[in-house]
Amino acid sequence: MTDLVTRRDEDGLCWLTLNRPDKLNALTVDMFRALRGHVSDLYKDETARIVILRGAGRCFSAGHDLADIAEGEKVPSRGWHSETLRLMEKLPKPVIAAVHGHCYTGALEVALAADMIVASSDAKFGDTHAKWALTPIWGMSQRLPRRVGSATAKRLMFTAETVPAEEALRIGLAELIFEADEFGDRVDTFARQMLANSSFSHAANKRLLEATDAGPLDAGLQWEVMETEGVGPDMQARISAFTKR
Repeated sequence: MTDLVTRRDEDGLCWLTLNRPDKLNALTVDMFRALRGHVSDLYKDETARIVILRGAGRCFSAGHDLADIAEGEKVPSRGWHSETLRLMEKLPKPVIAAVHGHCYTGALEVALAADMIVASSDAKFGDTHAKWALTPIWGMSQRLPRRVGSATAKRLMFTAETVPAEEALRIGLAELIFEADEFGDRVDTFARQMLANSSFSHAANKRLLEATDAGPLDAGLQWEVMETEGVGPDMQARISAFTKR
């Protein structure tokens, strides 16, 4: 049986690929189970320092498999999908969603659980919950407004419109756009910019941003000082290497 989510490691980069291309990587319980397994493994793996989530074939993912919804999905527990994405979101290492082609509804909820979305020039985003008389339970109502603002989130959720890569960049949904014909190489280069920096700092910064997100400024400043994780074990080596150049 083909792995529904594959993993490839290279020099500290971990590529996780949604691998159901014949169904446009439509998301099923089994796919989430595979993703959850990889994410759980990454908590214990210090060799994988940057995670890149992408889709095989023509797109990132067309979204939640509607056939699965219609048949009645059997999930391990209530909120299990949301919990899986939260596990990915809290990984102590940067997670990049590399989106090409379709990224709709459930797929957008998956991408939003990454630290950032990097889009191919052919990427298209949308939230179609309202089109199917559904409501989000994987995090759309919380992560989308945090990314693009409340009014824009309402526009996207109420209209179910499709947003091209350029508009996604303008509203802050996507962080960068790379041309489709060089997308993989450009994502690799971008990820290696992060890889060159300290994993200690990446993990500490993620925890700091998580703890103070959307809170009062003064409380956040106090937290930054009082809860600092200090300096990493690689600080002296990094400074020494710089000063000896």
